[in-house]
Amino acid sequence: MFSRILIANRGEIALRIIRACREMGIETVVVYSEADRNASYIELADQAICIGPASPTHSYLNIPAIISAAEVADVDAIHPGYGFLAENAHFAQICADCGIIFIGPRPESMRMLGDKVAARELAKKAHVPVVPGSDGQIKDDKEAIKLANKIGYPVIVKAAAGGGGRGMRVAHNDISLRNAFATAKTEAEAAFKDGTVYLEKYIVEPRHVEVQVMADKSGNTLHFFERDCSIQRRHQKLIEESPCPILDERTREELCKSALKVIKEANYENAATVEFLLDRNKKFYFIEVNTRIQVEHPVTEMVTGIDLIKMQLKIAGGQNINLKQKDIKHSGVAIECRINAEDPERNFSPCPGKVDKFILPGGMGVRVDTHIFQGAVVSPYYDSMIAKLIVHRPTRDEAIITMKRALSEFRIGPIKTTIPACLKILSHNLYLQNKVDTSFIEQHLT
Repeated sequence: MFSRILIANRGEIALRIIRACREMGIETVVVYSEADRNASYIELADQAICIGPASPTHSYLNIPAIISAAEVADVDAIHPGYGFLAENAHFAQICADCGIIFIGPRPESMRMLGDKVAARELAKKAHVPVVPGSDGQIKDDKEAIKLANKIGYPVIVKAAAGGGGRGMRVAHNDISLRNAFATAKTEAEAAFKDGTVYLEKYIVEPRHVEVQVMADKSGNTLHFFERDCSIQRRHQKLIEESPCPILDERTREELCKSALKVIKEANYENAATVEFLLDRNKKFYFIEVNTRIQVEHPVTEMVTGIDLIKMQLKIAGGQNINLKQKDIKHSGVAIECRINAEDPERNFSPCPGKVDKFILPGGMGVRVDTHIFQGAVVSPYYDSMIAKLIVHRPTRDEAIITMKRALSEFRIGPIKTTIPACLKILSHNLYLQNKVDTSFIEQHLT
């Protein structure tokens, strides 16, 4: 096992990793930007190294600075967290070339699954259902229109190297598809330096359901059941829960087995999330693999009782998974609300600034993952998420009641947050009746 690791990230995930390492007797080194100089978790790490100014390009995305910090601190491994360099195969390869273990998948697996076209082909090879669409990239709008008329509108144009909703456009006819193709390609080139796009049938009223998996170096693979992430805005998740409230046991088993088929086909190791769309008839389709730990991993930890960060560390350290699938039990219902520094009344616009009031909720079944404290400053340079509120109760009704109570106790000011929006969603009849899809916020909250 490692004696010292570097955490190439910030915020609540940096603190989450520090806590897991402390319990395992592993020393931690955190890197930070000048904007994060006063971050609370810096005091909890064994060593902290400043790697640049506030801009992510010059700090948390600055590979030479991070590698230099790792070499100066003499670490065994680097944990990338999520976001920033977590799914950067080039960074993972540089770590390997420098003799530093990357706590995540091998670079070749990351490259293959990071390309959505290649991942789609891999899923088909593993006999996992995929959304009808192109066999590879679409070269021009004429080809796109020909295929769209074959599979039927609506369709969605997606960036092969995309993520976070960038490079994705829905089209309902030939004219809108021409515009969607051009826009998605331009956006993909700007965001990912790769303008490759492909086409899929757009699933109407879909639910977004994902399966948490782990795989060790010996090829042992396990799933940790599913999470429903349908409550999202512009492809950014806001509320997640487990189990998916509309899945029957047979479909759940098929879904989780399909996720493992993809991971085995990719010869994958460490943590991954296999994502699916679920249509109105509860038929599921593979869409992509996230080759990292997810923001919403606490949902799975709460219902299984398993520390996923510790498991990541053990696998990267060469240990085999000492569990069998039958050992992993799902208990109760967990819900997570992302608390973002955004103003829902102003179209969720970012709301950075100093936090003068910060009072955490508590009580039975309540967990808060956050790096924020009273007097902290929410920076405009980074993602707006400042906390994750997670509850775990025996039933969904009880979990919703506890979450609403915990949200009402949470005090953050004077900056605006997504707490009021989460309360509205949790009180909405369609959410309570399990009749939501990925367009819920756009249709019923804005």
